[in-house]
Amino acid sequence: MKKTDSRAFPELISELVASVEEVSSIAKDSEKGLFIEFSCLLNKLGIILSDIKDNKDVMDTRTIRKAIESIEKELQRVKTLIKSPDSKQPNTWIENVTQDLGRSLGLVLFASIDLHLEMKEKISALHKEFMNVRFNGSLTPSSSPSLGPSPSPSRPPSPSHGYEFVTANASETEIEEERTEIIEERSNLTIDDVILQLKYGNDEEFNFALLWFNESIRQGLITNEWINEGGIVLILVNRLSSCKPNNRLIILRILQKLASENSENKEKMADAASLLALVKSLTRDTEERREAVGLLLDLSDLQAVWRRLGRIQGCIVMLVTLLNGDDPIASSNAGKLLNALSSNTQNALHMAEAGSFKPLVHYLKEGSDMSKILMATALSRMELTDQSRASLGEDGAVEPLVKMFNARKLEAKLSALNALQNLSNLSENVQRLINSGIVVSLLQLLFSVTSVLMTLREPASAILARIAKSESILVNQDVAQQMLSLLNLSSPIIQCHLLQALNSIAGHPNASKVRSKMKENGVIHLLLPFLTESNMKIRTGALDLLYTLSQHLPEELTEQLGESHLNTIVNIISSSPLETDKAAAVGILSNIPISNKKATEVLKKSNLLPILISMMNSSPSMISNSLAEGVAGVLIRFTVPSDKKLQLLAAQNEAIPLLVKLLSCGSLVAKCRAAAALAQLSQNSVSLRKSKKKSWFYVPPSAAAFCNVHDGYCIVNNTFCLVKAGAIPPLIQILEGKEREADEAVLNAMAMLLQDEIWENGSDYIAKNAGVEAIIKIMETASVKAQEKALWILERVFGVEELRVKYGESAQVVLIDLAQKGDPRLKSTTAKLLAQLELLQFQSSYF
Repeated sequence: MKKTDSRAFPELISELVASVEEVSSIAKDSEKGLFIEFSCLLNKLGIILSDIKDNKDVMDTRTIRKAIESIEKELQRVKTLIKSPDSKQPNTWIENVTQDLGRSLGLVLFASIDLHLEMKEKISALHKEFMNVRFNGSLTPSSSPSLGPSPSPSRPPSPSHGYEFVTANASETEIEEERTEIIEERSNLTIDDVILQLKYGNDEEFNFALLWFNESIRQGLITNEWINEGGIVLILVNRLSSCKPNNRLIILRILQKLASENSENKEKMADAASLLALVKSLTRDTEERREAVGLLLDLSDLQAVWRRLGRIQGCIVMLVTLLNGDDPIASSNAGKLLNALSSNTQNALHMAEAGSFKPLVHYLKEGSDMSKILMATALSRMELTDQSRASLGEDGAVEPLVKMFNARKLEAKLSALNALQNLSNLSENVQRLINSGIVVSLLQLLFSVTSVLMTLREPASAILARIAKSESILVNQDVAQQMLSLLNLSSPIIQCHLLQALNSIAGHPNASKVRSKMKENGVIHLLLPFLTESNMKIRTGALDLLYTLSQHLPEELTEQLGESHLNTIVNIISSSPLETDKAAAVGILSNIPISNKKATEVLKKSNLLPILISMMNSSPSMISNSLAEGVAGVLIRFTVPSDKKLQLLAAQNEAIPLLVKLLSCGSLVAKCRAAAALAQLSQNSVSLRKSKKKSWFYVPPSAAAFCNVHDGYCIVNNTFCLVKAGAIPPLIQILEGKEREADEAVLNAMAMLLQDEIWENGSDYIAKNAGVEAIIKIMETASVKAQEKALWILERVFGVEELRVKYGESAQVVLIDLAQKGDPRLKSTTAKLLAQLELLQFQSSYF
């Protein structure tokens, strides 16, 4: 036999690809139709050869090199024939050459044991195209039968992979000898040999035996009797876990073919061990998953499979994953298989746990009474995400559960109610509950005194508490009154839920009528005893509800809150471990009308101020916005300008530094309230300042205490000076921010520097701190009241000629726009300012 080419395999293939491209180009340039068609075939061959080069590690064998060299020789022969002007009967010789190329390509495929399946399929397809080609002016695949030898009945057929092997030309003697040698070697296998190789063969032996078996199945040469006697189904299933990925794909396809042709084969694949092996393939690569789920779907018409698959750990989870995956074929088959498996209730439950809820909902709607109870009970115990709750709601779980709750059977009521409680954590499901009309039924249940229904009252009250978060509950006009009447007749857990529900209802923006009815029914009087409740959850619920009501019913709060109640609230602030309780308690006190002097006295005597200041300073980073807002609100009560002694008490308890701090780090509401309290304090700064006259002092004051704005000596805790307190810069920063809700309070505080006796000094100070620019900037977007105060400030500032010259030009555009488009109430003041800037005559009609 001729010595094999010594070239490196990549070099050999590269030269062959170049040769293919050259011959293809020559054929195409010949302008003969059949040569152009032949050129197209050669282009496909070039692509396959490039792929072979990329797989050199498994393709560089003696047999494949022989085939490659044969292809190279054929190409040289073709090149000569195409160029020869004397070539006769081109159809005949080009068909012969093409088929010789195909035979060599077939040998490449036959010897490629370790090549991956996708590549084998590409080579196989091109091989068949070469072997079947007939040139009659166009490429027409032949429908003639295989030309290969028929297998002997006494032996297994030789594996040809469906390829036709015809007698080679004389120039192909060596390659044909090589092919014959391999075929003869492998065709000497007996059936027992194949079974042994399938069972115990190494990778190469198993690969060959599997290909042999696959081809024999395809050609119809294997009988069911042979398959049964050899135990082939179980052998293949057992090799699934140990063989290579390509072979696993072949096994799965063989098993699918066997299952489709014979019910006995199906039964053999349906035992627990076989199903477990198949399920493991669901975890592997995309193609194997697709084949495995397809096979399992074929087996699913056996009822035993439904039960056994459901018992295999992770099976249903993997099927649900495939259902939601990107592979449309696997997804479709997984959906069909899950649908089949859902005929078993336990499988439906496993699907729900894996996130596929439609089978469970189907049982809730159409299952037997026991199935419905089973599904509802399971649903009540599941740890659901909001996404899961949304899916259940969209799939229609709420309506059948409500129907179950309204049924007479106690077990059905309880399981449905607990399931609804689990679903009601999502607002969309709450709306579905309201639409179902369940609120009336829940309230009737809470009023029930039937002992057998008592166990239902707690989940019913919990659902009501969640339903109450939706403003849609207000369609049931008497719901709040009914809950109030139940408050003292219920267990602690139900009381907590009712208080939560009432708090939600009272807090809805459109609940004014409901709040009025609650007031008529003495809601404050009913709630106050709960402030001393030992059960902290009940006390918290009562505090939250009182706080909500205090925002809307301050007069009712004033009438009902006695000294003992106020002291109880202060005690909660000082002793409760829950900041939410502290915030609610402080919020209640901040909503008591300031005109209630008696309440102020009680709060002063109870040392509320030092408690609040200490609490705010002890851990400022941990203070919630609601608590800070409440404290700032209470400080407004202790800084009223009409009571200088009360203001002094606040200042001595370090309220001013806290208020200034809130201007920088508090919420918008806290900033607004802090600015209001500082404005109240600053109203008395002029009258409290110390004159420069020596007769006022026994000891000369520090020069640092002198205030240029108040033109006297200011000490923060005595004169409440905004300048010495450092309040002006953070006030201006609020104006420079994007939010406008605090503008009016801030401007009111800044206006305290422009009182009659100090307005020029105050104007200079505001200007030095960039306050004038900030005021002009907010003029266009501020509220009418804030605009009004801003105009008043600018009128004073522009009274200083230097400042009028400096800022007049930047203000005039805003002022003109305000005069033309602004609120009519501001026209007069705006006109005065424009006149002040000499842009409008004083006798203008604007006055």
